[in-house]
Amino acid sequence: MAATPDTPAAAPRRKQSRHRGEGQWAKGHHTPLNGNEQFKKDDDGLNVRTRIETIYSKRGFDSIDPNDLRGRMRWWGLYTQRKPGIDGGKTAVLEPEELDDRYFMLRVRIDGGRLTTRQLRVIGEISQEFARGTADLTDRQNVQYHWIRIEDVPEIWRRLEEVGLSTTEACGDTPRVILGSPVAGIAANEIIDGTPAIEEIQRRFIGNPDFSNLPRKFKSAVSGSPQLDVAHEINDIAFVGVDHPEHGPGFDVWVGGGLSTNPKLGVRLGAWVPLEEVPDVYGGVIGIFRDYGYRRLRTRARLKFLVADLGAEEFRRILEEEYLGRKLLDGPAPEQPTGTWRDHLGVHPQKDGRFYVGFAPRVGRVDGSTLTKIAELAEAHGSGRVRTTAEQKMVILDVEESRVDGVVAGLEALDLRVKPSPFRRGTMACTGIEFCKLAIVETKARGASLIDELERRLPEFDQPITININGCPNACARIQVADIGLKGQLMLDADGQQVEGYQVHLGGALGLDAGFGRKVRGLKVTAAELPDYVERVVRRFESDRTDGERFATWVARADEGALK
Repeated sequence: MAATPDTPAAAPRRKQSRHRGEGQWAKGHHTPLNGNEQFKKDDDGLNVRTRIETIYSKRGFDSIDPNDLRGRMRWWGLYTQRKPGIDGGKTAVLEPEELDDRYFMLRVRIDGGRLTTRQLRVIGEISQEFARGTADLTDRQNVQYHWIRIEDVPEIWRRLEEVGLSTTEACGDTPRVILGSPVAGIAANEIIDGTPAIEEIQRRFIGNPDFSNLPRKFKSAVSGSPQLDVAHEINDIAFVGVDHPEHGPGFDVWVGGGLSTNPKLGVRLGAWVPLEEVPDVYGGVIGIFRDYGYRRLRTRARLKFLVADLGAEEFRRILEEEYLGRKLLDGPAPEQPTGTWRDHLGVHPQKDGRFYVGFAPRVGRVDGSTLTKIAELAEAHGSGRVRTTAEQKMVILDVEESRVDGVVAGLEALDLRVKPSPFRRGTMACTGIEFCKLAIVETKARGASLIDELERRLPEFDQPITININGCPNACARIQVADIGLKGQLMLDADGQQVEGYQVHLGGALGLDAGFGRKVRGLKVTAAELPDYVERVVRRFESDRTDGERFATWVARADEGALK
């Protein structure tokens, strides 16, 4: 019937479309909602290795498909590095191809921080031959090379894999390296050795196409050390050693930690897991992340947002009912960590009567020649095993008591301190503007010079203090949980000139009293003023602290004037 004034035409029918939500697969939303999700759907990132070996390494940098170059190659530990000479003011305004150098950062994953001296020697040799000597220690227990040519990647892989090392899923939206206690299996005070669980997780999940397309990165940790030495509070999943009153040693499960621009501390599920079930629970949690994780916005694609929205109780219910098919046992929380530091520096007894020796470079910066010499030194004194730590440090294991002094002397000759100052011990830095395309300011060299300056100015200072320096807001160097966290930014100096500087976070901490640092309104410091500022605040802490008071506790009660 035709429409008349008394019978208006029906409104046009709206096209029905299914609500896309957050792109959660478990709710039926499989259509890619951004470019990253599209290229992952188009081809699994693990498949790019064949193209690197058969095409890109033979035809050179210009032959690389852009979705491989800035996407899938990360699944094999490769990022393009920053083109030299681009200042921090251009980081956010240039297109990716303008920032890209024709060289790569290559990350070697070292699960549990476990290395043989033969492996360390190969890492050092590759550095010298292919990476212009670079080989930084990261706070994820990895080693990072720079200046890598695509033509050399297949040979680097061959050499690494020949000694049991890998770059598989060292980057990308994948299960990243599994942190582990550097002294697992040897420490005299260990609650439980998590090494078998780490090995089984590697076997089941790393390089497995069922888990190679996650919403974003997935960070994990397993440690049975009472020192709480793997920063469990800021991992997507962490297994922390505890002693159950009825069932004995096992692990307490934490989920949903992470920093970056929206930091969240992990939460306990209240579940106790025996060693042999750790891989199953890991698989359940990574499965929840894959299926329920948010894929619409990259800024909300980490597990921490899902955990925050669901809550620990509901997250545990989904884990038990949908992924494990069984209830988990309730269990105790970890006890207060033993010791103030968690980096295992110094000389310590092993449970077999031998000793381990932990030592500190400056801000994780070493080189291939030094790593090779560390391997030679360890072997010369009877050790075949070394470890990396989650604090950019290293440890030599299995040293006979009669050989300890020789190891210490050899390390000191390499400028690797076994008994470092609090400033060398507690200062970490990310890669910074030297190589990172996201960075705004310099970090590594500035951190090293800051250590030297503070050691000169405050030679008697002996309190624990952490100083973490980050080149951008992404918090790779954990600025929010440091005593003094420095977030790189550009600012105006007293003369109105744009210079490198830092926003200051004060009083952050990890441990059972973990918390984020305090931001004092307007508290920023130029790079040139940084040593003066840190000296001023440290001296105020020294003069005002009560007996036994930590820096973070003092910051919480200090007035703002004392912190500027």
